[in-house]
Amino acid sequence: MNEDSDQALPRVLIIDDSRMVRASIIRHVRDRFEVREEADGEAGWQTLMVDPTIQAVITDIGMPRLDGYGLLERIRTSRISRINTLPVVVISGDDEPEVRVKAKSAGATDFISKSIGNVELLARLEALTQLARTQRDLEESRAALATASPVDPSSGLVTPSYLHYHAAQELSLAQRRHGDLSVMVIEIDQFDTLVARYGAHVAQLINRKLSKILATKLRQEDSVAELAPARFAVVSPSTNMEGACAFAMRLRTAIDHIVMTYREERIRIQITIGLAATEPGKNQTVSHLIGLAVQRIAAGRAAGGNRVMGEQGEITQDMVPAGTRSPVSIDQYLLQLRTAGLDPRLRKQLPDAIRTLLPLLELIESEFSAGLPLATLARVAEAVQGNAAPKNE
Repeated sequence: MNEDSDQALPRVLIIDDSRMVRASIIRHVRDRFEVREEADGEAGWQTLMVDPTIQAVITDIGMPRLDGYGLLERIRTSRISRINTLPVVVISGDDEPEVRVKAKSAGATDFISKSIGNVELLARLEALTQLARTQRDLEESRAALATASPVDPSSGLVTPSYLHYHAAQELSLAQRRHGDLSVMVIEIDQFDTLVARYGAHVAQLINRKLSKILATKLRQEDSVAELAPARFAVVSPSTNMEGACAFAMRLRTAIDHIVMTYREERIRIQITIGLAATEPGKNQTVSHLIGLAVQRIAAGRAAGGNRVMGEQGEITQDMVPAGTRSPVSIDQYLLQLRTAGLDPRLRKQLPDAIRTLLPLLELIESEFSAGLPLATLARVAEAVQGNAAPKNE
């Protein structure tokens, strides 16, 4: 008895118009695989449509009704993901190089001769079915994540798993476009002391208060999640370290001014913020950036808390250029413009959008001499940088 008999064997579909060839292949693989067989490409295609358990296909080239090339074309152009990603092994008695090249060009995963040995055939099939299982598990995981609720009901923020998933997509986009992405980790100072003094219930209320403040102060394209009690992470696409520093300083100042009352006692909270941002030429991950921000929080906590910490240590207000703002995400701006029109909020962001686009417009003008009003646009950008209203021409 096979040692894996308590588990379902991988199922492969063998398609060949020769009964003897099918029988020979089955004899080689039946101890390791469950087999279905068909005598031509059309019958094989119909079997693929109705049997979702098939993990690999072995097919001949020359067959009646539908040959191997036609079957490959149907498989690779199928709209069903479990079919168009299937490993397909072409097995042929013609081992000429041009036949092999044509099969690979048509979408064959592997090409083997009908004279192949038993050991090599099994090794290739096992490798391909393992790959198919891995791909299927990955697709199922992605589908599960897509259907799961991204919102944590206790905080009203996105879940940490969704934050990592979404941030990884944004980071990949930023790296492809040579853009920016920043991560901010925020921690309530001396949270354990608050719990000990006021009780867990009041500490939770403080935690929720900070959650609401973060949710109202972020851009629509930013994501925020509660990583642990009293610790939050914010991921900001299209934002460099300078923009993240400016926002962190404003946030810390806003928190400093908040006073809560419990049983006639006034409670103030302070926060420490750790920052990290993408750097050109570095292959960074979301986990790495969050880890850097957490390390910087630890340094700020050791220094007494109530600080914004970057790569070089504490960031103070005089280090942040006046008027620094987080850049507008053009993708998000255009999406909102198409769906809602130029509402008051988008109108207010319009100068920032111009400033974000200005380098691209300058490039277009230098390449095509399109007659763009760069001087006027530059004045608008300068007015935004200085927090002044641009003058109408």
